[in-house]
Amino acid sequence: MFDLKKAMEMKKKMEEIQQRLDSIVVEGEAGDAAYKVTVSVTASKKIRNIDISDSLFSAGDKDHLTDLLMLAIERGMEKAQQVSDAEARNMALTGGLGGLFGG
Repeated sequence: MFDLKKAMEMKKKMEEIQQRLDSIVVEGEAGDAAYKVTVSVTASKKIRNIDISDSLFSAGDKDHLTDLLMLAIERGMEKAQQVSDAEARNMALTGGLGGLFGG
């Protein structure tokens, strides 16, 4: 049988996890000290900031900038996914969906 109280508790837990994921920020980087792109991403995979070295603009190499930007975003998203997966595993270990249907 479906347990409404446990379902409401699960909903609250899911909202808390989403808030936690929104507050965790990881960074993806590409390039070196002179030509660097850094992307800040939340664990819920929202891009919060992009920092591009000034030297990339003065170099005028659009393709290089594009490549670094794509790589930094990819790395940031990978880190965000790792954090999100860890949070999901933690939730499963600490209660998760067990007992929601009275079983």
